[in-house]
Amino acid sequence: MIHVGYELALMNSYRLGAFNQRNPIARGTSPLLVAVGAYFLAGEHLGAVAVLGIATLAGGLISLALSSGRLTRHDAPAVGAAILTGLTIAGYTIVDGLGVRRAGDPWTYAALLFLLQGPPLTVVAAIRRPAASWRDRAGAVRGLVAGILCVLAYGIVLWAQTKAPLAEVAAIRETSVVFAALIGMAALGEDFGKRRVAAALVIATGIVLIGL
Repeated sequence: MIHVGYELALMNSYRLGAFNQRNPIARGTSPLLVAVGAYFLAGEHLGAVAVLGIATLAGGLISLALSSGRLTRHDAPAVGAAILTGLTIAGYTIVDGLGVRRAGDPWTYAALLFLLQGPPLTVVAAIRRPAASWRDRAGAVRGLVAGILCVLAYGIVLWAQTKAPLAEVAAIRETSVVFAALIGMAALGEDFGKRRVAAALVIATGIVLIGL
């Protein structure tokens, strides 16, 4: 159910705000919380460099949230949805990390995971999407490709969690914020701006430090 909550929070964060601002907030919040959660739940202790990374990451997140100069009432719902997304990412990262280690087989675990979350997401899609959109061939192909990439990507994450500390896997995974920012500019025509560029770089630096 954490994954279902993540999907809903993620879609709302994209709907409410700019992709290249909300995505770094959501993805950057995750390793910050995973590092803390893994300390208490998995006995994974952090070194001085990782603590520095957490502080750097927190500063970058605050900078990004305030990249337009100040957080207005208009921005608050989107930023809130992005933070909620980060909370759910951290939650499923810790739960799945501990679970896949007990299971011993990341691919079987991934198959069961996606099998269980498929029905509730299908119900949500049926309620929120008009019937005509399900008959759109282009949309169906995009959805199929996205689904395949999702399974492969998270399967790799689960495999990595059996080989390395949870905080390190989460940190390295979320360096994708930089690539997401570039995609937002190139594919969605979003203006990143100097402040968001600087904030994204700070976030990426913090994530890398946590993963060292």
